[in-house]
Amino acid sequence: MSRELIDLLWRDHPAAPASGTRGPRSKVSTSQVVDTATGIADRDGLPAVTVRRLGVTLGIAPNAVYTHVGSRDDLLVLMADAIRAVRPRLPHLDGTWQARVRAVAQDELALYAAHPWLLDVTDPRTAFGPGTIATYDHQLHALDGTGLDDVERDAALAFVGDFVRASARSFLPDPHSAQIATVWSAWQGRLTDYVGDRFPLARRVGAAAGAAMNAPSSAEHTWRFGLDRVLDALAALVSAAGSRSGTDGLPGA
Repeated sequence: MSRELIDLLWRDHPAAPASGTRGPRSKVSTSQVVDTATGIADRDGLPAVTVRRLGVTLGIAPNAVYTHVGSRDDLLVLMADAIRAVRPRLPHLDGTWQARVRAVAQDELALYAAHPWLLDVTDPRTAFGPGTIATYDHQLHALDGTGLDDVERDAALAFVGDFVRASARSFLPDPHSAQIATVWSAWQGRLTDYVGDRFPLARRVGAAAGAAMNAPSSAEHTWRFGLDRVLDALAALVSAAGSRSGTDGLPGA
């Protein structure tokens, strides 16, 4: 029987209990199982990560996978945490908190671009992993000097993270994205005729936005616009924190 998930997440820690497995030494380690599953997910997506495929790839019986991970759900948590554990955490450069938070958001977006399957791992138990905790600590420091209390700092980071996660989905490859500019150019005149004067506001705004982006929508435009608004919202919170503490609460503090 495999160890509990918390022990598997911290398996390399000196305080982690031994596996307690009796009999011949296993041909593979838990880390090898996790790394192999991660490679499969990166290449073929999360549905391709099956116990059967892991067994074949690792050269072990499928049931033997469960001696390393308690379940597939546990495996996904281990994979997500392992990705964050090995990802470089660049030092926060001197400058405004807005610049630091923007860098955190862009780094998170890049992480999802490199490992899109992470968007489908929503298990809250990832919060118990060493890689996730190290990333959380690093990202919290982006808000140093803002005057936010601990609860506000946690909520602010969650606010940024939720925005990035939602935005990352809009960047996922779509089979129709390559042709949308051509379709937009070819169809916009006919669409105008079909819509007529029934929806004047949608027609006017849609035409203006479509002309600006040469498409009905743009993930990049939405990302830039949305991140700016997230920072605006946090600036109001930082200003309020400054007022409470008697400081000037300047956004760039």
